[in-house]
Amino acid sequence: MIRKTLNASRLQDEVSRRLHRIHEIVEDGVKIRVPRPHKQEPDATGCNWTMKHFGNALGYERFVEEVLTAAQAEYNLSDADEGKDIRSLFSE
Repeated sequence: MIRKTLNASRLQDEVSRRLHRIHEIVEDGVKIRVPRPHKQEPDATGCNWTMKHFGNALGYERFVEEVLTAAQAEYNLSDADEGKDIRSLFSE
């Protein structure tokens, strides 16, 4: 399967969206903090990113792992955000 490419913000949003539509998480009213993805050398499957340290996920680790594995199989992290200086967004 060829992976789609997303930038870090869109990938973070996609993982968050998938997590927060899981019935148990919705039912419990939990808001899990999803970290930004970090680029890595492609692993054995070809995935070039990972996420660590999800916040408020105690007891929901199985769901986090399932969503993360599915997203890693579907998406790769683009280089669009690499090297971007946030100060340039505010300068004229």
